Amino acid sequence: MQEYTGENKIVLRGQGLETPALSHQNHGVDYYLVPLRVPRLSGTDDVLNIVTANPDPAVWAPGQWVSVQGEVRSYNNRSGQGSKLVITVLARCACRDDTEEGENRLVLAGALCRKPVVRRTPLGREICDLLLAVNRPYGRADYLPCIAWGSLAAHCGGLDVGERLRLEGRLQSRRYHKLIDGEQVERTAFEISVMNLLPEEEDVQP
Repeated sequence: MQEYTGENKIVLRGQGLETPALSHQNHGVDYYLVPLRVPRLSGTDDVLNIVTANPDPAVWAPGQWVSVQGEVRSYNNRSGQGSKLVITVLARCACRDDTEEGENRLVLAGALCRKPVVRRTPLGREICDLLLAVNRPYGRADYLPCIAWGSLAAHCGGLDVGERLRLEGRLQSRRYHKLIDGEQVERTAFEISVMNLLPEEEDVQP
């Protein structure tokens, strides 16, 4: 049987907030981390962490608008500080963009790796929490938290662990407060807001 390979594509347009800072080195390549402000139509902003190799200073100057194409990545934070699951965007291509309009769209295909949880917000709106495992071509996987709303949440709540899922949506950031040693500490969570479920393409079928 052919090995199942996920689909992971994201397109962003936003404004770099800081000078890229060295994050890590892999196979002799330096990777840098830079926060990207991506405006929503609602007027709020998502601040997403972009990882890019050897960034061009002309593209990533603070305040410059940038168009990014890449993949959503996850890894486990074992430092004991911050969120345990860290979500970033690996930039495969980045260029200056003077459109000055936010863009945030992605397509993911993977398998559910835990049972979906359906709940209601304090205002009574139905919401479903999902965890999607998206395989990489070389044997690893990214574990990406997703949320669906309304009728889509009800549908997702009926899915089983291991089911294949292909979706389109957006990557968003959400600030929250957590009580640690008696003090309220602000944290940021990253999750995919599901807009639509898509039919699987032939190249992502097992």
